[in-house]
Amino acid sequence: MSKLETNTIDTVSGTTNLIIGSTNTSTITVPNGALSGQNYPAFDATISAEFILTDSTAVKVQFNTENFDTDNCYDNTTNYRFTPNVSGKYFVYTDLSMDTQQTASLKQGSVLIYKNGSAVKGSETNFNDNFARRFNNRLTAVIDMNGSSDYLEVYCNLDNGVNNSNVKLNYQSGISNYFGAYRIGA
Repeated sequence: MSKLETNTIDTVSGTTNLIIGSTNTSTITVPNGALSGQNYPAFDATISAEFILTDSTAVKVQFNTENFDTDNCYDNTTNYRFTPNVSGKYFVYTDLSMDTQQTASLKQGSVLIYKNGSAVKGSETNFNDNFARRFNNRLTAVIDMNGSSDYLEVYCNLDNGVNNSNVKLNYQSGISNYFGAYRIGA
């Protein structure tokens, strides 16, 4: 029996098929980037200052500072959304640090991941009239994306139950209030 050892097997430029055998009976199709060991596209973004929210209103969070954006798929200036250019399943994460700016008046808070303008995943904390001043709400999800027109955004909805005034996302220099995603497979 013969043994073939190699570090690289490459297809002819412009193809993604690797033919095994002289009769072309065994074909392996490898998607571009599938063997790279990298989960692209990927991004991570934060807010750059305190972000004021209107009480009891779902508001899109403007994550305007990119920590990284491997394929330029996150818009941090206009729409604040992730539109990946490769189809597949994506691990999506977000964390929001919510603060009432006063003593214990926060009744409930929710974080929502929107896909194409509609909520698809959410996390809600309700203090059941045991009001809080500040808390973090984290959300993770796996979401299918088509790689062309699907996009993701993060919304936040807070109920400042005691006095119905505006609340804020507490700015802590990238420690909290982040949004990111990366491709985990087809």
